[in-house]
Amino acid sequence: MTDRPALTVVTDDPTPPYEQLRRQLIELVRFGVLAPGDRLPPLRQLAADLGLAVGTVARTYRELETAGIVVSRRGGGTRVAAAPPFRPDPAEALRDHATAFVREARLLGADDDQIVSAVARALGR
Repeated sequence: MTDRPALTVVTDDPTPPYEQLRRQLIELVRFGVLAPGDRLPPLRQLAADLGLAVGTVARTYRELETAGIVVSRRGGGTRVAAAPPFRPDPAEALRDHATAFVREARLLGADDDQIVSAVARALGR
């Protein structure tokens, strides 16, 4: 992957670094910035670039591989899968985003009423 897009990890974000990285890579694949066959940076290189532990990046890559988004081969690196499994169904994508929002809100200490109130305010209600 030459001229790779900038990946970032926000240390004061309640979302774990591996999850931040996973989400960014999924979006890059989803929007075609990373195409099928493109190689992701080696674990150690990306970990050093982002100031993360190698195990954190390895977890990200494992989760992406489990989801069928990337394929890893010993000696061949990690590449974007030939046909990443993205769901075109907006309702499923919305549910995924809502689940992530609730998880992050709970990490911040919000209860159900606060979460519902925040969504209502975002909707202008």
